[in-house]
Amino acid sequence: MRLALAGGGTGGHVVPGLHLLEHLRTHGSAPEDVLWFSAGRAVEERVLAHASERAGHVPIERIALALEARGTPSWLDLALRTGPETRRARAALARHASEVLLALGGYTALPAVLAARSLGIPVVLLEINSVPGKATRSLAGLAECVVHAWPSSIARARSRHRCFGPPLAPAFLGPEVQDEECAAARARLGFRPALPLLLVLGGSQGAAALNRFVADQARALVAAGVQVLHQTGPGRLSEGAAELAGYRALEYLDDVAGALDAATLVLCRGGASTLAEVAARARPALVVPYPHHRDRHQEYNALALGAGVRIVPEERLDAALVATLLHLAGRDGARERAAMSRALASSIPKDGVVRLADELLLVTTRFRTKA
Repeated sequence: MRLALAGGGTGGHVVPGLHLLEHLRTHGSAPEDVLWFSAGRAVEERVLAHASERAGHVPIERIALALEARGTPSWLDLALRTGPETRRARAALARHASEVLLALGGYTALPAVLAARSLGIPVVLLEINSVPGKATRSLAGLAECVVHAWPSSIARARSRHRCFGPPLAPAFLGPEVQDEECAAARARLGFRPALPLLLVLGGSQGAAALNRFVADQARALVAAGVQVLHQTGPGRLSEGAAELAGYRALEYLDDVAGALDAATLVLCRGGASTLAEVAARARPALVVPYPHHRDRHQEYNALALGAGVRIVPEERLDAALVATLLHLAGRDGARERAAMSRALASSIPKDGVVRLADELLLVTTRFRTKA
């Protein structure tokens, strides 16, 4: 398969593509050629740094389509830039002889999809959120197939729409870790195995509100016996807490699956990729949805996981929340954690990446037949 992907700007528009590439590699179906249209944001450099390795050392050409490098584009930006960026994308697709385009969401998808369709290349859209985004709503009519991670993002039954579940890398799909394995995972990370660990995930770009909360409350958490592993986001290490035994801040987590296995409890934003990974490893989580999205998709992503997570409004990131975290992470919260883990274990299908890969191969085969 000669595969093109379009997605960037946030982890949710990048990580599912990496999970797909890793699945293809581990199952002996690594693409012959990969072209990736990104958004040109700095966060992508870290997330995509090892993309070629995860794909099986297949060369990956990355081309930044300048629609959202400086943030969400205005309608004027789209009007001025879509034409030139579509021509750039078209030239790259032709040069790579791409056979299928997987659009992962975001504004980067627009010129890539238009370019692919102008060349007769079939398009598959991936909607990772539980609420359909602008790319899905606007471009679905140009797609051979629209793949959804959650049934709630399908407005009504349509023949080209499929609900496969979120695509996940093999590391997230193993059996749920038991208490002894969880303790061993903490030891591998340099934490005390006998003490609970709170994992704080602010998403690929970090979350200022979570960082402020942890910076203010880390000392109280550690003093009460709860260790903290805090992902601050790229360039935001200074927003973490001061140096403290039992607390560690990192800009970015390379091994999210390993960190989840070590965690007793998770405090996180409601990004779709983050929550899919939390659900896959069945780690109880308190989710703080980003409150300024007009469609409130992070809140709906959390609601899709049911009793496996608890939603915490951002205004409740205060000292009172510390008591809740200490209770849930401690011995008295073991029964509640177990119930949340059971709910998460059955909340998502585990074969989403397999079904997505099969769909891409099917679409590619049809394209070759027509050619």
